[in-house]
Amino acid sequence: MLGLRTAIYKVGDINKAKDWYSKAFETTPYFDEPYYVGFDIRGYELGLQPEENPTTDKAESVVAYWGVDKIQETYDHLIELGATENEKPYNVGGELMTATVKDPFGNVIGLIYNPHFKLKT
Repeated sequence: MLGLRTAIYKVGDINKAKDWYSKAFETTPYFDEPYYVGFDIRGYELGLQPEENPTTDKAESVVAYWGVDKIQETYDHLIELGATENEKPYNVGGELMTATVKDPFGNVIGLIYNPHFKLKT
């Protein structure tokens, strides 16, 4: 395996989701079609895919955690944009911190501060 490449979130309104994720991640899509919107998040793909039967009751069995330098600041930013609290930032051991929010479409977004994680080339 080569590692994580893409996290795809299913959304009921792809245009509203595109706007929200553009603000949340402070970037614009590199791929923008009615059937898929793709963002390049420092070399990783964040995708939005329209749902046929939208629901905000999403499963939490798998959560993608996006790396951040300032977890509380990022968490607060997402809440200000309309995300809802799922798990407040907390220490999971050593210097590692995690948090999760739910986007306005019911998807769980994980945040992680891990000073030990280094991208491998």
